[in-house]
Amino acid sequence: MLLSYWSIGNQLAKRESEQGWGSKVVTRLSADVRSAFPETRGFSPRNLRYMKSFAEAWPEFPMLQQAVATLPWGHNVVLIDKLEDQGTRLWYAERALADGWSRNVLVHQIETRLHERSGKAVTNFSTTMPPEDSDLAQQSFKDPYVFDFVSTAGKRNEREFEGQLVLHVEKFLLELGQGFAFVGRQFRLTIGEDEFFADLLFYNFRLRCFVVVELKATSFKPEYLGQINMYMSAVDDLLAQADDQPTIGLLLCKTKNNVVAEYSLRGFSKPIGIAEWESEIVKSLPKEFASTLPSISELEAELSGDTSE
Repeated sequence: MLLSYWSIGNQLAKRESEQGWGSKVVTRLSADVRSAFPETRGFSPRNLRYMKSFAEAWPEFPMLQQAVATLPWGHNVVLIDKLEDQGTRLWYAERALADGWSRNVLVHQIETRLHERSGKAVTNFSTTMPPEDSDLAQQSFKDPYVFDFVSTAGKRNEREFEGQLVLHVEKFLLELGQGFAFVGRQFRLTIGEDEFFADLLFYNFRLRCFVVVELKATSFKPEYLGQINMYMSAVDDLLAQADDQPTIGLLLCKTKNNVVAEYSLRGFSKPIGIAEWESEIVKSLPKEFASTLPSISELEAELSGDTSE
């Protein structure tokens, strides 16, 4: 079907180039198909224009043995609609195929600009993990994480924010990425006669290890690493099986100084990632789009009927 659509789009592009845009090649073809084959669907002017755009986006499609040729038509329409660069389209096509994204998930990942965030967390993976594992681990973590499904209004501490994430655990797992399984919140770790509670505990089936996530509603501080390092050691001893890889830590802070984070990770023998989190999708949009959207205060004023803002 995709090859057929590409061939039609390629012919449309050629004829429109020859006859000019005013020749209405697309609308004439749509009318002719409906007249000759009344029961045939998929040849509306709109869909024919997508076929033309599809052929223009992938001029070498007949020889393409990649994700684009495997994805459903609806996914390809999203790639054409929302992305201009061929390399970026191919990146999302490969991820959509590898991770089994639905069309809606693909839209969400594009809108939150996943390609700009993937693999960007500050980590020590290259020095604490085997080379064959460190690259996969690095790509499994991002910076920043976008929790646009969480309302932070009135949330004064990490515990309240954590509760919001667990309430929307399905969306939380989607943002974490492929392979993460939720194990528990405020997971109790008994060390000697003392009890400690890790904010969130996951298991990643691709990395074959537990992942301890600690949430901070403040800027990164080096002393946070000591806490998550202890939790990771406890999980390795108390929960991990013989064939599990060493536990990974993910410290999510409201903000961080990358240089301070990199220096702080030096000397730690356990794999730890440090990333920021955001709750407003506006921050992850290009400036020209973000400037056109209302602020949180403007929205709240509008909803309450207060026009003083």
